[in-house]
Amino acid sequence: MNAEIVIEFLSELQQNNNRDWFQSNKEYYLEAKNEVEAFVNHLIPALMKIDKTILPLTAKECMFRIYKDIRFSTDKSPYKINFGAYIARGGRKSIFPGYYVHFENDNSFLSGGIYMPQPEVLKAIRKEIFENIDEFKPIIQNESFKKYFGAMDDESKLSRAPKDFPADFPDIDLLKFKNYFCIHPVKNKLVNSDKYLEYSINVFKAMLPLNKFLNEAIEKMLESKGEEEIIL
Repeated sequence: MNAEIVIEFLSELQQNNNRDWFQSNKEYYLEAKNEVEAFVNHLIPALMKIDKTILPLTAKECMFRIYKDIRFSTDKSPYKINFGAYIARGGRKSIFPGYYVHFENDNSFLSGGIYMPQPEVLKAIRKEIFENIDEFKPIIQNESFKKYFGAMDDESKLSRAPKDFPADFPDIDLLKFKNYFCIHPVKNKLVNSDKYLEYSINVFKAMLPLNKFLNEAIEKMLESKGEEEIIL
């Protein structure tokens, strides 16, 4: 992947986030987009080797559109200033945990787990943690996990114990997350290096135990509902 083209395009888009500039630079956009697609298409089979729940996918099934939905936003700039792809079974709209790669000038990162899960999925995850706390805590306290992520991201964390769970649970803070995901920031220099694919895999390997745990929680929920197929 020629990441320099990707980062340069996104940097210029950030300064010229309007339709006239974008239309005049459509070929530039497609060139950058194709580079990201190529990277994701190499990343998918590499992830399939370490996570057996990942089935064959294409980059197009995982990548998000660069066009923004501005109907309900105060920011009317029409384009995202990043490229992103979520690799999980079923593609970018999956309810299952996955691996996210984000390209943005001076704000690229690797992340994964589950972000903004459906209420029943979130409850299933909390229940799994509550019932298997001795299995969950070593995952997020593992040295490899802490090396890359430090801790799970605590965006929008509840201030009180979630409904249906006892407030005196010793590890109640671990049930207060609204999202169960982690983030590893990366600098432009690393993204631009020829070792970024290998580096990404190493980061995602550290994330794998968390995703396995989350997968089990969701699979149990689906089994209890009698749903055998993956729902999106």
